[in-house]
Formats: sequence, C-alpha cells, structure tokens
Amino acid sequence: MTDLKIKLHDGKRGSALAVRVTPRASRNEIVELLDDGTIKVRIAAPPADNEANEALIEFLSDILGVAKSRIDIVAGTAGRDKLITVFDMDTETAHSRIVAHLG
Repeated sequence: MTDLKIKLHDGKRGSALAVRVTPRASRNEIVELLDDGTIKVRIAAPPADNEANEALIEFLSDILGVAKSRIDIVAGTAGRDKLITVFDMDTETAHSRIVAHLG
C-alpha cells in the first residue's frame, strides 16, 4: 500500500470525492492527487452536452467497481472542480481502488 492519502469523507450513504477534471485528453486516466486531496482526472470526452460528466461517471464506475447509478456528481456539474458521491462504499475501499489506478 502506498503512503498517499486522499481526503475522502464518509457520508451517511457513502464516500465523497473531490475531483478536478481535464476534458479533451488523449485518454481517460487518474493523473495525480493534489495537496488538498483532490483527485486530478483526465477525460477524453469534450465538456459540451454533458459528455465529460457522463464519461467521468463511467470511468469512475470502472475504477471503483460500482454501477454508474451508484455515482453522482453533487456539485460542480458545469465546472472542472466537482464533488462526487459514491453510494454504499467506504472511504478505505475507494482510496485503495483510486491509488491502484494512478497514472
């Protein structure tokens, strides 16, 4: 296990992730963990017509091993900085799965 720590929070129904998205990347990937605990993600989809948000949910669904319906963007749908809720997953599980996919 790595020493990297993500600042996730246990909520009443799951974990909360702070994510910074860069759209129009060459591929979908988790790039790094910023000093404040934000997860920096590159998404290949463009931001227009909600495509990047949909691609982000699909990408996180694959990384975390949960259904897309278990992930929700609760803040920042129109911006690069987003707050994501992962329902029914504790922070330890989310942390280990995200760190395992760091680019």
